[in-house]
Amino acid sequence: MPEATINDIRIEADTRAELNNAAVQELLRQRALAVGLLEDGADDDTRAAALEQLLEQEVSVPQASDSELERYYTAHARRYCAGELVFASHILLQVTSGVDLPALQARAEAILRNVRDQPERFDQLARENSNCPSSELGGSLGQLQRGETVPEFDAALFSDQSVGLWPQLVRTRFGFHILRIDQRVPGKLMPFDVARERVAMDLQGQALTRALEQYVRILAGQAKVVGVDLGAVGVPLVN
Repeated sequence: MPEATINDIRIEADTRAELNNAAVQELLRQRALAVGLLEDGADDDTRAAALEQLLEQEVSVPQASDSELERYYTAHARRYCAGELVFASHILLQVTSGVDLPALQARAEAILRNVRDQPERFDQLARENSNCPSSELGGSLGQLQRGETVPEFDAALFSDQSVGLWPQLVRTRFGFHILRIDQRVPGKLMPFDVARERVAMDLQGQALTRALEQYVRILAGQAKVVGVDLGAVGVPLVN
């Protein structure tokens, strides 16, 4: 089991990715303690609220100008199409409490290789392996619009215009997905004035991610960190 220490506080997790996330959470917790926003031994809800307050106080996120919004809109016009549809199917290997994650991922990768070699078996393998009610339909999810699924799955569905088997597993809070794009129906580009708020949210989200990563790197540089590289990991949402 991977483990690390943050200022001699030991943390461990089932996977390296989970260890990275736990290390960031511990680093933020210690900072909240140091600035008086949190007391040791606080419950999870109090800790989460304190970390949110910490980030609000110490992480500055620049606001995009109108010209920056328009440039982003023009460069990423496909993101702002209304009515775009994707018909997709998946095989879900669900993450449950106490599951052996490496073994589950290995099983998912084996199924993905099987489908890659024998694409005609997708429906059968979905019925035999998927932990989603869609398994009864051979994995078919029907038609999907942007925002109808969790962000990680949505990103894969709408990241490009490809059709067919997604080349790698899609990991979400639910588990590991083998994804197949069956059909795409293009949408119509929204005018900038209509899309402006969504463009601003997208740019704000990117700026927040960069600011959080920089903030964690600064905190990590001031701490004694062993067993994990916090200068090279993304920052999870505070929970």
